[in-house]
Amino acid sequence: MKFLMLVVVDPDNDGTEAPELSIEQWGEEVDRHDAWREGDRLRPVAEAVTIRRRGGEVTTTPGPFADTREWIAGFDVLECDDMDAAVALASRHPMATHGAIEVRPYWPLD
Repeated sequence: MKFLMLVVVDPDNDGTEAPELSIEQWGEEVDRHDAWREGDRLRPVAEAVTIRRRGGEVTTTPGPFADTREWIAGFDVLECDDMDAAVALASRHPMATHGAIEVRPYWPLD
């Protein structure tokens, strides 16, 4: 089962608590479980564009779709047996300590 893991920055986190693992160690752990499919960092929210189509008109707005202090900094696609396994891996990502991790199961069209 595939899961999208969103890596979220929390600008209010003071960064004093050390993560359990470094990003390299987390990557090695996910590799041992053969769960990682792809992922990457994202450019800053200042470089985002939000697109909407309403009444046949396309509008674009600079920035993210939500006005919030937190922002999505990256993503990973994991393949795990179930949500519990995905949460177990995601909870050890360094940004679970300094930000937040959101895990969502894929919802296939078929």
